Amino acid sequence: MEILHLDSNHPILIEELAKAGFRNTEDYISPREQIEKVIQNFDGIVIRSRFKIDSDFIDLATNLKFIARVGAGLDSIDVDYAKKKNIKMLAAPEGNRNAVGEHTLGMLLSLFNNLNRADREVREGKWNRESNRGTELDGKIVGLIGYGNTGKAFAKKMKGFNCTVLCHDIKPNVGNKNGTQVSLKTLQEMADVLSLHTPWTPLTNKMVNKDFISAFSKPFWFLNTARGKSVVTADLVAALKSGKILGAGLDVLEYEKSSFESLFNSEDLPGPLAELIKMDNVILSPHIAGWTVESKEKLAQTIFEKIMKHFGRS
Repeated sequence: MEILHLDSNHPILIEELAKAGFRNTEDYISPREQIEKVIQNFDGIVIRSRFKIDSDFIDLATNLKFIARVGAGLDSIDVDYAKKKNIKMLAAPEGNRNAVGEHTLGMLLSLFNNLNRADREVREGKWNRESNRGTELDGKIVGLIGYGNTGKAFAKKMKGFNCTVLCHDIKPNVGNKNGTQVSLKTLQEMADVLSLHTPWTPLTNKMVNKDFISAFSKPFWFLNTARGKSVVTADLVAALKSGKILGAGLDVLEYEKSSFESLFNSEDLPGPLAELIKMDNVILSPHIAGWTVESKEKLAQTIFEKIMKHFGRS
């Protein structure tokens, strides 16, 4: 089988595929238009997020048998259309679930203990102990929306802090010993912390808005290591200002796109984002929750194993 690699990954992926008899072609720089001219020659694609794979692209890939995304989500791919064409979809949420869980925990502990602000103040020669008095995570009620791979990984870590973990998911019976599945209403009534672990779908698009936030009974801490477009930034900023949201750890942003950095080089910086980046009780990171040295290899290994499971020689 001929496999086209459109993004670079850990070398173990190509090495193992080659050993297994697959032929690998690497093209990490050609524009989509050029890829479209040769895509009919390939049986499989390995991609991260270089460009969207839509129905027009799939129609040109007349011999395609699988699309493998070295990551957790498939929202950059027209999955329904690919399935109609009998193209197998492969992803690797198992590969970075621990990394996302650790990153989410790190953000939460930093927020609870004012670490970012305290660090900056000490570097400025300020020794403000009382204003940086922390909050303990022990015993808090942590609510998770989305209880798949990353949600379960984060919940497992929360149990080590003597937290009660509640989870809400559109799928029934996904709760386990680390997280009790409840209705959204119950989660909103009880949670001290809310963490998102959902893919982008029409159901999760702009899910966290002013009505959603106001439904929480208590002020709460908010974490998003899932998808930026699930949050209405303007409503988040308003809740941070009012104190309904006590602090936010965001690895993803509503405005995130392939040219995200260009936002900071223009005069068109969205107003809510301009406010958000100035807030002391907000921690931001550039979509790196699942981006560790270890997860890079785990993701590649997971994709290799899934390709072998479905297309390897018997």
